[in-house]
Formats: sequence, structure tokens, C-alpha cells
Amino acid sequence: QVQLVESGGGLVQAGGSLRLSCVVSGRTFSTYAIGWFRQAPGKEREFVAGIGWNTANTAYVDSVKGRFTISRDNARNTAYLQMNSLKPEDTAVYYCAADRRASRISSEYAYWGQGTQVTVSS
Repeated sequence: QVQLVESGGGLVQAGGSLRLSCVVSGRTFSTYAIGWFRQAPGKEREFVAGIGWNTANTAYVDSVKGRFTISRDNARNTAYLQMNSLKPEDTAVYYCAADRRASRISSEYAYWGQGTQVTVSS
């Protein structure tokens, strides 16, 4: 069984930064792709960033390119989402997800964390 636990969310002013962490249980973390998704109130869950088992393979939604960076530390079973220059429209619950194949589609991920709230004030 694979379990994911996110942390690092909080309240920050516009222009500020946060780093989200996603700790994944299990000894096969290095073989999983990781995706970060977010869901704002009244909106559908959207893809934010993804990283393959190979750390050179990353993808971002256009709205966060140049501001967010996804990374992973396979030795620590942890994935990260560094978020800089945050905007009020980044406010959402952020989820990490894991599966064998990288995807921008949430339904293709088998394992999910519980989510962490990010609130950006103007």
C-alpha cells in the first residue's frame, strides 16, 4: 500500500513563497511518477506540475511556469513543490498523487494524499 502525506501549506501574502512536501511510504518511491494538483472552491481539480521517476522529466501548467518548481529526493521518499511569486489565484487545496506513469489527468493517479491548504492574500 502506498500512502502520501502532504505538508507545508499555509497563509502567505501575494509575492511570497511556500514549499510543499509530499512524503510517500513504501520502498518503491523511485519508480513512481508524482503529480501535484490543486482544487479551489467551486472549481475542478487541476494539474499543477508533474515529475517522472527520472527527475529530468517535468511538466507544468502554463499558469505556474517560471514560478513553481517540482523536484524529488528519492533517498528521502519525498517530492516537493517550491512555489514562488504566489498570487491570490493560487489559493487552493494542493494534493500530491503517485502512479507508475506520469500524467496530467487526475483520474490516472491511483494514490493520493489528503491535501494541504494554500491561501494567498492580496
